[in-house]
Amino acid sequence: MSLLELFLLAVGLSMDAFAVSVCKGLSVRRGSMKQALTVGIWFGGFQALMPFLGYLLGITFSSLITSIDHWIAFVLLAFIGFNMIREARSDEENESNDRFDFKTMLPLAVATSIDALAVGVTFAFLRVNIVPAVSFIGCITFLLSAIGLKAGNIIGAKNRSRAEFAGGLVLILMGIKILLEHLGVISF
Repeated sequence: MSLLELFLLAVGLSMDAFAVSVCKGLSVRRGSMKQALTVGIWFGGFQALMPFLGYLLGITFSSLITSIDHWIAFVLLAFIGFNMIREARSDEENESNDRFDFKTMLPLAVATSIDALAVGVTFAFLRVNIVPAVSFIGCITFLLSAIGLKAGNIIGAKNRSRAEFAGGLVLILMGIKILLEHLGVISF
């Protein structure tokens, strides 16, 4: 696998994390460097960890993983998206979407990196040098996620409620898209 191919793969894998980071940026009042680093570490770390785990699982479990990855991503993204919409429509001031704690970030990191698990399985077939490959993927995702958080914060600073609603809707639609692609109903 060439460096260009690995770069394109890394960017492709990080797009879900980037989109979720933008949505996360919409939900914070002031996007700090600490928050951008937190998002980058969570998403970049999981984008590196999941292909490594997939690589370790290898050929033995590939059919099991690829047969359910879209359902896991769909459920997690839909759940998070519906919660964002519910909170956006609520009259009370709720701070739960602007948190970066373990309970908030873990489901987001898993949902955005589940496809990378299947990519890791293919790395086992291709005999990719796994440590540099997953490190590169993690770094690209780290950068794009941190940028996404800041971009989302700039876009949504004035219209937080509407932006949070839109962010939740985007997450739900992303989950539906992932599900429909894997079921063969649509292809992009």
